[in-house]
Amino acid sequence: MTNNTFGIDLGTSNIKIYSRNDDEILVERNMIAIANKHDLFAYGNSAFDMYEKAPSNINISYPLCNGVIADIQSMQTLLKYFLADVSKNNLKQADYIIAVPTDITEVEKRAFYDLVKDANVKAKKIQVVEKAIADGLGLDIDVKNSQGVLVVNVGFHTTEISILSLGGIVLSKLIKVGGNKFDEAIRNAVRHEFNLLIGGKTAENVKIALKDLEASGEKAVVYGRDIVTGLPVEKQIPTDIVDAALKEHFNTIMDNVKVILERTPPELAADIFRHGIYLTGGASQVNHLSELINQGTGLKVNIAENPLQSVVVGLSKIIKEENYKSVAYTIEGMSK
Repeated sequence: MTNNTFGIDLGTSNIKIYSRNDDEILVERNMIAIANKHDLFAYGNSAFDMYEKAPSNINISYPLCNGVIADIQSMQTLLKYFLADVSKNNLKQADYIIAVPTDITEVEKRAFYDLVKDANVKAKKIQVVEKAIADGLGLDIDVKNSQGVLVVNVGFHTTEISILSLGGIVLSKLIKVGGNKFDEAIRNAVRHEFNLLIGGKTAENVKIALKDLEASGEKAVVYGRDIVTGLPVEKQIPTDIVDAALKEHFNTIMDNVKVILERTPPELAADIFRHGIYLTGGASQVNHLSELINQGTGLKVNIAENPLQSVVVGLSKIIKEENYKSVAYTIEGMSK
């Protein structure tokens, strides 16, 4: 590999890019704002700041949906601008490693490859790595040994549950439950209990602050529109209402973790019993999720220190350390 190598983790909510040259990681919102159907108006964190506030001629969207590329043209535009930012507008020929979910079709995996190939980013060599493998490396697990590891990555649209061993994935399941569903549940609960419409950003802020609010015994303060009067109002929301709203989705994740455990070979199950479950992903630190998984499975839950970046940190290890380079591969028939 050339010294100029990028590791890319395309999350639905956030994009993470590791640059070998600078040994730095860029984390930005994976959002784009298009004005008048054609003109790039903003991207990344700037586009997110405008989300739910923009006039009708500005369309703000996520180019990824459920972990796969939904709008390849917008994603190519974003990738080009983010890479220009990372390389300080001096993008040279480079190698690329992209993290892809396991439980998606070959066509969807190929779209990740095509994204980089056709984005005009001077790609010399393009490889992919299973996201769960990169996750394991980012969590400081030696994924190439024979011990079984269970990684649960709770993202924005999806949760990926994977059993790793010997540098590969033994079992994997992708479910359409994540941070976005948590936000929706909070919005629905507030609407039902208080006749109040709140935005997605407000719900996300409540979700993030939930742990601290509960610890201090405070209520969540939200602003929105009263359904009855149509006027903007401020309301205080008890945290137990939010907890109850999230529990259904937490149970869905836990039930699917149990399904994977039931299908796990006995020797790997013994390893998982000893080491526990590794919980990561941007939405994994929501209050009570780890406790519920612990209670439901009886297994210890290891929580990532930096869950948002565990995949991209794993990609950086693959780029830097010779021992892990073999876990990245080129999609058949598409070598450059």
